[in-house]
Amino acid sequence: MTADVWLPFEPAGIQGLPGSLDYRFWDGGPDFPADPADCAFYVVPYMKRSEIAVRPLAAMTGVQVVQTLTAGIDHVQPGLGLLPAGVRLCNARGVHEASTAELALTLVLASLRGIPGFVRGQEKEEWRSGFYPALADKSVLIVGYGSIGAAIEDRLAAFECARVARVARSWRTTERGEVHALTDLPELLPQADVVILSTPLTDQTKGLVDGAFLARLKDGALLVNVARGPVVDTKALLTELESGRIGAALDVTDPEPLPAGHPLWHAPNVLISPHVGGSTSAFLPRAQRLIAAQLTRFVAGEPLANVVATTPR
Repeated sequence: MTADVWLPFEPAGIQGLPGSLDYRFWDGGPDFPADPADCAFYVVPYMKRSEIAVRPLAAMTGVQVVQTLTAGIDHVQPGLGLLPAGVRLCNARGVHEASTAELALTLVLASLRGIPGFVRGQEKEEWRSGFYPALADKSVLIVGYGSIGAAIEDRLAAFECARVARVARSWRTTERGEVHALTDLPELLPQADVVILSTPLTDQTKGLVDGAFLARLKDGALLVNVARGPVVDTKALLTELESGRIGAALDVTDPEPLPAGHPLWHAPNVLISPHVGGSTSAFLPRAQRLIAAQLTRFVAGEPLANVVATTPR
């Protein structure tokens, strides 16, 4: 088959690409590399704003596949209504699990063991000894038990937690045990010492962590967000942080990027990283392997992996 494929990486650097396709490099720049109407397979530029990601969609009248390089698809959803019928939307399941789970554990351990305070103490030549919380014997609640949530639990296994509870959109069982439905949160939250958010951003999860959610957390609990900023009501979180009742570690915020002068920067008991859960050395080789594998399936007429939606016919 002959068809245009838009890639956010130079095709020469990707091993295993089928030779029968025409590759166009576009990473979100102002000029399109070719006529969007000729594009059959669109790999969305990584970590670009939603308006950039969806900008070519209205003109992609022949597109068959839209492939994101993120686990979440919220940044392309505003443009899905512009696409022709039958377009398959695929996410990047398998690319970000390890890196995001690493950061989730990093944020948990750094917050509990007082690492930000040690860094500030080192800058001031202060020896800040004392007793600090451990992850061992803590109860952890993972909210959003997809592939990333499961990868987080994989890494928690070595830390001798007292309990790991899991929550997803609907109830199910796994080899590790029960996955609770979101409706079970009110009874689970008061039991958790650490709550890790790894849920996708949907209409159901936007603002999920509101004042009522936070009020159910026990004193001294830690909230960790490696999901999406709007899953958390920032105003409600600020109220709890400023009271000193809970702590938070956030890789994502709302708004994002967090602007200078925003009160969240200087709220007590908060650690902020700049949305780097998936931005590691593991990203590029895994993303390139995914692209090559998906395009090989596409050329062969085989079912694609990671199809999360198909535009209605």
